[in-house]
This record gives sequence, structure tokens and C-alpha cells, in this order.
Amino acid sequence: MWRSLRLVSALGLCASAFAQSSTVDLYTSTESPIAKAGVLANIGPSGAKSSGAYPGVVIASPSTTDPDYLYTWVRDSSLVFKMLIDQYTSGQDTTLHAHIDNFIAAEANLQQVTNPSGTLSTGGLGEPKFNINETAFTGAWGRPQRDGPALRSISMITYANWLIANNNESYVTDSLWPIIKLDLDYVLNNWNETTFDLWEEVDSSSFFTSAVQHRALRQGSALAAEIGQSSVVSGYNTQADNILCFLQSYWNPSPGFMTANTGGGRSGRDANTVLTSIHVFDVEAGCDGVTFQPCSDIALSNLKVYVDSFREIYSINSGIRADQAVATGRYPEDVYQGGNPWYLASFAVAEQLYDALIVWSNEGSLTVTDVSFPFFQQFDTYITPGTYSSSTPIYSNLTTAIRNFADGFVATAAKYTPSGGGLAEQYTRSDGTPTSAVDLTWSYASALTAFNARAGKTSASWGASCLSVSPTCSTSMAPTVPVVFNVNATTVLGQNIYLTGSVGALTDWSTTGAILMSSANYPIWSTAVTLPANTQIQYKYIIIDNGEVTWESDPNNEFTTSMSGITTLNDVWR
Repeated sequence: MWRSLRLVSALGLCASAFAQSSTVDLYTSTESPIAKAGVLANIGPSGAKSSGAYPGVVIASPSTTDPDYLYTWVRDSSLVFKMLIDQYTSGQDTTLHAHIDNFIAAEANLQQVTNPSGTLSTGGLGEPKFNINETAFTGAWGRPQRDGPALRSISMITYANWLIANNNESYVTDSLWPIIKLDLDYVLNNWNETTFDLWEEVDSSSFFTSAVQHRALRQGSALAAEIGQSSVVSGYNTQADNILCFLQSYWNPSPGFMTANTGGGRSGRDANTVLTSIHVFDVEAGCDGVTFQPCSDIALSNLKVYVDSFREIYSINSGIRADQAVATGRYPEDVYQGGNPWYLASFAVAEQLYDALIVWSNEGSLTVTDVSFPFFQQFDTYITPGTYSSSTPIYSNLTTAIRNFADGFVATAAKYTPSGGGLAEQYTRSDGTPTSAVDLTWSYASALTAFNARAGKTSASWGASCLSVSPTCSTSMAPTVPVVFNVNATTVLGQNIYLTGSVGALTDWSTTGAILMSSANYPIWSTAVTLPANTQIQYKYIIIDNGEVTWESDPNNEFTTSMSGITTLNDVWR
């Protein structure tokens, strides 16, 4: 009897899936070019809706009142350009090179801007947003936000890896690495400090931030090893291990979800966690739960708990069955601009499910565990824990139902997308009218990444496969202090100034791994390094020209780091 019921249910699902799939096919084909144009319109200097934005600067939205989003956020910009870099490096859009170059230049400039969070070497990299002319925003805000440097480094490392594969390692080493290293060092030294979450409201530890920080250090370590910057590899790996261990503490086993923030006084059910899953997706990591891969049992359990938290609170979700898609927002307690569904939240749920389907297809099976059982039971009330091969009817029925479920979230966004295709930040909980900021760049980017996932497209692996959790966590490090090194040195074309010295952070006198200094204020060459506090340090500057090393004259430069605060050293080449 139960087999007959399952067959009838499967036939119904297939019919429903076909009808909805056709609707979503049409929407993705028409919305894709609109979303892409919407992204490019919001990038300076020539974007149609980004007048006044400097080259490579991404405006969050052209909206200037209720809310005023005519600013650039490091997080939003980095996520947008990660999407564009993926399109460029995969060959999906080969016209984006100039935009990517402008983005790199703009972000390098923003790193140097003194702001309310500090200077380059005193915490300024944690500043979340800037004016679109690359000056500091000095108003009151939730700061610091420590996901920005991690996300920026991830986007640039993705580009760097592609450049290396295409025989352009010199540009990576000379131009990209100094920018990337500043962000990675910030992550290295600040990941265990509190941060405002990606919604800029809760000051605590945040799952999304911790997860992207972990990814950044993993990718940064691999890139450093690839280009011979070996001195930083051990430190990056050590702290990546510590973050990965810390990430496990966010899990709430009953009823089975990731708590978005360690503070804030809310339920913890939050789009933060779904966004985490898609932004740490690594197609080579399978359904790994340690790194919260989209098809892992804990990520699927989390998804169900998150989605279900919105079923009863929005009027537009009324009457929708428990196994069907609904509109979702940031978190159920949200009151910002009325506390509405967000387009990017709807697309994120769909993208996680599409990512899961890609991996199951690659692996030729899916596994139901006790943890993920409630998720799968939505689609098959007779399902039991176990592994189901792609050759079985159960696998086929489940994946068909889950794809239909994913399409439902895209269809929900489509239902409330106006006829012109413009995507605002939100759509109202009462009737789905677009509201809040218009033409939100992140909304457009989230649509494009979801559409790509639906088409089976994935990004390059970042090294999440086969990682394991250390039996102990360390969330504290020996005290360190920032030191700025400046040296006045005249060079000729092709020469660069490097720094090396007597401790690991200064590469232990290595010339092959020495720290490349910035010539932005030539003839002053500069770099900022975090060094052990209250420690005697010796160092020298060197010139490297086509592999030839010229050392500064003896004796070694020498000083003792302070117990706290920043130290600036101003030297002259000798």
C-alpha cells in the first residue's frame, strides 16, 4: 500500500515540477540580462545609476532617501565582484577585465583611508562602508564589521589563482599579494574579536563572519605557498584551524540549526546561515558538515528550521503547504523597514538547494541522516535514514522534489518582481510590493549566482575538502602590536624594496619570502606588520631586481616593540 501511495505522490510531484520549472525557466532567461545590467549600472565611473562613484566603486543602491544607500560597502562590493570574477575566469563573460582592474585599484585605495575604525595598521580595515568618492564615512554606524577584509581577499585570491594558471604570476606577486596580505593579516589578528554582523545590528561573534574568515585564511595560505610567501603559511593555517574549531560551537542540536550570532537576544534563525552555506560552497568538498557545505546534514536541517520560521509571520505565505517554498527574510524578529522578505534571501535558499543537487549528482547518491531526516521527510513521509543511489526511485523522487522546492523560491521572487525586472532590497510581507532601497546591487548579484547554480555552474574549489577539526580550540594568541615600516629608497624600473628580519613575521631573514613593500608614496616604501609585543627585533631592507638581491649596509636595524599601540619606523636606505 505504501509503495502505491509513494508512486502517486511522485507522479504528482513530477507534474508540479514541470509546470513550475517552465515558469522559472522563463524568469531566469528574462531576468538574467536585467540583473547583469543592474549590477553594472551600479559600478563607477560609467554605470548608468552610479554617477559620482569613482572607478571600480560599487554603490549599494542609487536610493538616497529612506533608506540612503548611496555608499559603498566592502562586504557588498566584494560579494558582487566575486560573482563577476567567477564569470570572467570561467569564460562566461570575458568583457569584465577593466571592471576587475578598477575594483582592485579602488579597494587598494580604500584600505589606506583613515576612518572611524582606525588607520591601515590600527583597525581601519574593519570599516564597513565609505563614501562613493573613496573618502571616509564618519557618521555613527555599527563598526567594525570584520567580514569585509575576508570577503575582499577571497574575491581577489580567486582572480589571483586564475592569473597564475594563465602565466601571470608576476602581477599577482607584485600587485595583488600586497593588497590581499593586508586583509589576511587583519583576519589573522582579529578573527577572535567581536564584530557587527552582516546586517550591521548585533555586536558579537557571527557565524557568517567566522566562516568566511576561515575560508579566506585557507585560500590565503595556499596562495602564499604558491607564490613563495612561505613565512605566513604556518600562521594562516594555525588560525584557520582555530576558526574551524570555533565554527562548530554555533550549532544548536535541538531543533537543529546554526545560531547566527553569539549575542543579540534573538532566536538565532537567520539568513546569515544560509548565505554562509552558499559562500563557503566547494564542489570538491561533497556534503561535508565541518565546513557547512550546502548538502551536509546540518546545513539542510538548518535550512528547514530557517525557512519554517517565516511560514506563519508573512501574510503572503498564508495557505502555502509545509513542503512548498515561501517568502523568507533576514530573521523572523526583523522590524527594519517593516520586517519584510528580501529578494537575496529567497535566492540564497534556492542556491543552497541547487548546490546540493549538483553535489548529489556528482557523487551519484544522497545520504539521509538522523539530523537531516526532518528536511527529507518534507518530500517523502516514508523516507528512512540511509544512502540512496542515483539508480533508485527514491533518489529520483527526492531530487525531483527538492529541485521543485528550490524552483519555488525563485518563483516566489519572480512573482514579486515588477514587470521591468528591477530588484529592490525587499518586498512587503502583506502583498509583495517591492520596497526599501531600489536596484539593490546585492539583490541582482544574488539572482545571478542562484541562476548559475540552477544551471549547474560552480566556482573553483577553495580547499574545503578533507579538513578536520582539532580536538582543542584556541581563541587567544600571544600579544602582538602593529608596526609600520617606512624607508626612503630610490630605485630604478624593475626594482622593488622588501623587508626581512629576525622573527617569523619578518620571514626569519629569508630573501625568497621577504615582505614586498608598497611604493604608493615613492620614494617612501611602506608596509605594516604585526609583531610580537615587547620583543627585540632586528631587520633590514633589501632590493630585488630580476632575482638579484642587494642588502642594505650593516649594521642591522634594531628596536624593541612596545607592549601596546602602534609603532612607526622611518628609515633611509643605506
